[in-house]
Amino acid sequence: MQVFRGKHLLYEWKVSTARRGYRTPLGKYKAQLVKKMHYSSLYNNSPMPYTIFYDGNYAIHGTSQVRKLGKRASHGCVRLHTNNAKKLYTLVRKHGKQNLAIKIVK
Repeated sequence: MQVFRGKHLLYEWKVSTARRGYRTPLGKYKAQLVKKMHYSSLYNNSPMPYTIFYDGNYAIHGTSQVRKLGKRASHGCVRLHTNNAKKLYTLVRKHGKQNLAIKIVK
């Protein structure tokens, strides 16, 4: 994941996306909902810290499964280290979700 403010690259982080049998939708999105902590109603109440929903049930959020970062591991969400998810969440809260552009590419 690359995080920009304008044209300035702020961060670059390893993420996990959908594992075999699932998909992470590609495209351009706006943030729909930003939550400090969310518990998945679809996947056994799994914790999703620093969640940014962008396409229905798809979100960017922190994970404790850091060994899987850089590999396909999720049910479709974009997972990142919880410390990095907190940095992104803080940026979005500071600048407003309306100013966040999310672009998911292959």
